[in-house]
Amino acid sequence: MALIDTLESAWYAGGRAPWWTWPLAALYGGVIGLRSGLYRAGIWRSVRLPAPVIVIGNLSVGGTGKTPLTIAVAAALRARGYRPGVVSRGYGGSRREPLLLGDAPDPAQVGDEPCLIHASGMPVAVGRDRPAAARLLLDAGCHVLLADDGLQHYRLARDVEICVIDGVRRFGNQRLLPAGPLREPLSRLRQVDLRVCNGGIAEDGEYLMQLRGGDVVALSDGRVQSLASFRGQRVHAVAAIGNPQRFFDSLRAAGILPIEHSFADHHGFAVAELDFADGLPVLMTDKDAVKCRCFAQPHWWRVPVQADLPQAFYEALDERLEGLRRETASPAT
Repeated sequence: MALIDTLESAWYAGGRAPWWTWPLAALYGGVIGLRSGLYRAGIWRSVRLPAPVIVIGNLSVGGTGKTPLTIAVAAALRARGYRPGVVSRGYGGSRREPLLLGDAPDPAQVGDEPCLIHASGMPVAVGRDRPAAARLLLDAGCHVLLADDGLQHYRLARDVEICVIDGVRRFGNQRLLPAGPLREPLSRLRQVDLRVCNGGIAEDGEYLMQLRGGDVVALSDGRVQSLASFRGQRVHAVAAIGNPQRFFDSLRAAGILPIEHSFADHHGFAVAELDFADGLPVLMTDKDAVKCRCFAQPHWWRVPVQADLPQAFYEALDERLEGLRRETASPAT
């Protein structure tokens, strides 16, 4: 954790990156530049599927809100008459071969984020071979595909790219990994179709997204009560997400007094790690709750959030999908 703290201080708080990160960042930049060049030249080929593919991702490491946005976009598409499905790499899971998630997916096998998206009622397929996993969704009757965290995975051809930006941390020092938080150069932003700013203040050309909560749900039996009922209380706040501080700050904004417990992203919890022996309520993110239900205690609660976006964002997405439909329907010349 000390190394992570040092790097994040350099990325976001004006600290100095360790000397060894600079040559590694240069090497990383050369590798990703070569890789994208091979795809652009057609030497490495992307797989084109017979359905529109919407990729949702980010340029920086860590949690920017991709999964809540994926759930919101999928729900909006379904409301508009589409049959969307979500393809995911399944980070944190052990599954290697493509799999269409069934009724009770195991987070240890398929990853926590796919389980969370599946719990929203959407068909989800996981696999390291994303085109193969996406074909499972097509076979299941989906005719629009969303790739969660797929911006840097060029093997699956895409029709619409959506980049999610942390509205508070933005892009930090704007340097490539590991000297900075960027997976790709900042110039990559010019190539995406839609930019979504999660929190903070949206800049020109960005759509503001707010993550809104209201109720909490008991892991053990599904009891629901308002988040406001914990106002003024000390609670244990558990987060194994890309940016745990966002969760802790949201609890403070609700008047709650969190005792912070941050874990690595996609961490697989053990019972003992959440046994704080003082009887205080334990509040955790939805993403973490999918891994803890099987051993949940009555005082453990999940805090669901919903992505709230302006109508203009969905209109812009509709316009792009309608353009794709017209291109597909036009006779070849």
